[in-house]
Amino acid sequence: MSSPSPRRYAIIGTGAIGGFYGGCLQRAGIDTHFLLHSDYNQVRQQGLRVDSIDGDFVLSQVNAYDQVAAMPPVDVVIVALKTTQNALLSTLLPPLLASNPAVVLLQNGLDIESALADLVPPERIFAGLCFICANKIGPGHIRHLDYGEVVLGAYSPQGQPQGISPTLEQIAADFRQAQIPVKLTPDLLMTRWRKLVWNIPFNSLSVVLDATTDQMMANPHSRALAESLMTEVVTAANTLAQTLSPNQDRALPETLIATMLNQTAGMKPYRTSMKIDYDEGRPLEVEAILGNPLRAAQRAGIPTPQIQMLYQQVAFLNQRQAAQQP
Repeated sequence: MSSPSPRRYAIIGTGAIGGFYGGCLQRAGIDTHFLLHSDYNQVRQQGLRVDSIDGDFVLSQVNAYDQVAAMPPVDVVIVALKTTQNALLSTLLPPLLASNPAVVLLQNGLDIESALADLVPPERIFAGLCFICANKIGPGHIRHLDYGEVVLGAYSPQGQPQGISPTLEQIAADFRQAQIPVKLTPDLLMTRWRKLVWNIPFNSLSVVLDATTDQMMANPHSRALAESLMTEVVTAANTLAQTLSPNQDRALPETLIATMLNQTAGMKPYRTSMKIDYDEGRPLEVEAILGNPLRAAQRAGIPTPQIQMLYQQVAFLNQRQAAQQP
């Protein structure tokens, strides 16, 4: 049996992602502290429940807080908020930064880390891409449907590959102790683009088409549309990588699209996180998932007409829904 980790974790945002991975860390005996908002009283009194394909578990007592100032000093801060809430980080993070923790963003999208530049030294910024199907189905209640791997990497302000630091190795060791499948990448930027190959078409089309993943994959028109979008994302990512690093082979593989389509066809029927946000009347991660990649491609002179059209459609739906809110 491995010895308990000496590191203490703070989870900022205890939704599907923060609740699942934070719950796994605590279950493994790792000192974990959760910041909550609407679920605070429920979790404080009843604990955290996770229904998982890998085995259900309940944490009857958790270190729950509704004020970040009440949290203890930590070694690692995991940010699992939706990117639509990142404006809160300038308030939420400073009380935790005195101990110089590593900050790990478990968030979708592109160019997320740069928002922390004025708060956290770049060498302390990391990110994890979560390849998981999980939803929050009630206060303090997470359902894990499929997958679960996290790919961790270090932030580079210039978008260049980084080495695997001892800090990143230590965080990965804690995740493995928590039975979380984890890989380390020296190239966070291209790993983010790899995730976007799936997120741009399926998150966005799920809203535009009002469909789940199985419905999109079963229809030849929507499947062809998803494949065409994926091709455009891969082309943009590889062209950008060549522009940034002309002497390095950072390209996403040609087989990636077919692999992702096959995996999506085989996954359980899934309502994407963006579709859930739309159905619940919450703001959509339009800029992180669509706007930032689109602008990165435009700055490099890379044409992305399909992504641009999809961005405009989702942005319209997001703005119309916001205008209808009471």
